[in-house]
Amino acid sequence: MATTTQHRSPSGLMVALAAATLAWAAACAPPSAEVPAEDEPPVANNDPNPPANNDAPDDPPDDPPPSNNDVPDDPPDDPPDDPPDDPPDDPPAQYEPASAVMPRLTTVQYRHVLEDLFGLPLPRLVLEPDTNPYLFYNIGATTTEVTEHGVELYSEAAFEMASMIFGDTARRDALLGCQVTQAGDSCTRSFIENTGQRILRRPLTSQEVEHWVRVASALGNEDPYAGVEMVLAGLLQSPHFLYRIEVGEADPNDATRRRYTSWEMASRLAFLFWNSTPDQELMQAAARGELLDDVTLQEQANRLLSSPRARVAVQDFFAQYLDLGRLAKVERDPQRYPEFSRTLTSAMEFELRLLVDDIVFRQDTDTRKLFSARRGYVNSELASLYNVTAPGASLVAFVPVDFPQDIPRAGILTLGAFLTMNAHETETSPTLRGKYIRERLLCQQVPPPPDDIDLNLEAEEDDPPTLRERLEQHRNDPACSGCHAFIDPPGFLFEHYDSIGRYRTEVDGYVVDSSGYLDGEAFPMANALDLAGALQNDQRVTACMVRQLFRHANGRLEESGEEPALDALEENFEASGYRFRDLMMALALSDGFRTVSTNQEGE
Repeated sequence: MATTTQHRSPSGLMVALAAATLAWAAACAPPSAEVPAEDEPPVANNDPNPPANNDAPDDPPDDPPPSNNDVPDDPPDDPPDDPPDDPPDDPPAQYEPASAVMPRLTTVQYRHVLEDLFGLPLPRLVLEPDTNPYLFYNIGATTTEVTEHGVELYSEAAFEMASMIFGDTARRDALLGCQVTQAGDSCTRSFIENTGQRILRRPLTSQEVEHWVRVASALGNEDPYAGVEMVLAGLLQSPHFLYRIEVGEADPNDATRRRYTSWEMASRLAFLFWNSTPDQELMQAAARGELLDDVTLQEQANRLLSSPRARVAVQDFFAQYLDLGRLAKVERDPQRYPEFSRTLTSAMEFELRLLVDDIVFRQDTDTRKLFSARRGYVNSELASLYNVTAPGASLVAFVPVDFPQDIPRAGILTLGAFLTMNAHETETSPTLRGKYIRERLLCQQVPPPPDDIDLNLEAEEDDPPTLRERLEQHRNDPACSGCHAFIDPPGFLFEHYDSIGRYRTEVDGYVVDSSGYLDGEAFPMANALDLAGALQNDQRVTACMVRQLFRHANGRLEESGEEPALDALEENFEASGYRFRDLMMALALSDGFRTVSTNQEGE
């Protein structure tokens, strides 16, 4: 059994280490980049004031997801109200890379990295919540500044992690791989070089190594292990650890742009496919310069994608893309919806995760089936909600079901998750449902409502009896008509599904009218099943999925010069039969993922 000791960091050592870390960060900055200070992260030039939705994601579960008490979670009520502009009509003919951004590790990435570096258990990690402007936490990580309190939380987490490891003799010795006999000895130096490389995701320069040897020597006079512990705590507060500093190097084949280095590509591949730090094999490939070669880059990307860990990262992308985090905060009127429960919304989220895994990994098939397949994964609660027979289902057991023709379900837009999170506490919301389709699935811009508009549509005396009629009356206001004429008609197609996704044919004695359209009144649709069939073959859906993955992978919005790279990815996606795994591979090999502008951010 491992022995443990109480090994805490004296406050004086913490102050000394903080000063040493700041001095080292300034002295060891890469010559081609401005290193972000802990309280001044870089800001992407897409939008200096992006909308921020504060819901920190959690790992996809093996069972219906439990609540996460370690990371604060405050999901938005609605998707971002300030979407990016629509793609340009006339993009440049030649690809032009964008400037580099330097995202911080998201809270999920931070936990994954510590687990990969040090194993379990981890201390209780409390960090500032992530933000997800434009849907994705990676974009929030490049655009949201760290507060002074956030810096303190990083410091506390670093010291707690170091204390936990060095307080366990067996765990400490396994990490070091040698015995420290005196402050700054050869074992200390080996730890700094080897573990430092794993932590910073690149080799340390000789200047950096000597700096940390001096820190260990200065803080380890009484206990040489204490000096190494302080080094570890310092490395875990380094901007080179907390930020993904990827600025590239001169491209010998094209002087107009930079290419990411082999080490930077290792980091980019690892966070794309595993949402974590590079493993040993990827680091070795980076050291040999192999990630600059198309063949070996593809081999490594395929290895990462074939790992079970890729399923977690893909789930994380789809959870953000489909906005599943909002389900955790949904509330319903218990009088109107007695079936509603927290376990029901957890089951709805888990169902979508299972569908994504089924289509992307188990079947490795056409991703467009997400929007049209008459298939679900249900437990007993969902089976009751959908009125479908599901032998073997229970509260904790999910089974696949193929919906028969008399069950009006086809694609994820007719399942509980989408229908529930885009509805209100007492009634549905065609506006939210239509807005979701426009913004998330078609990448279309929906402007926010004017500040002076009354958004309350609760029925009052003398109001029309149905929500549809009240919305149509609302559209008579010139200030509202433009947006609502754009987002309400596709939302009306879902009126057969109530605020928890239960199918209905009437509301308060009135027959449901679910007619609507997506592309104008000249192309009418009867209901959501018509829309599911249309989205299956709508090129805007797959083009938007490509664009959303590109944003997620790069931690920023695309720029106009990158449209040729997006066009090429769309063509590859189509040629592959719309297999999402092939899209990820194509992205990893794309210039849009491997190159960066010669102009750095802010120039």
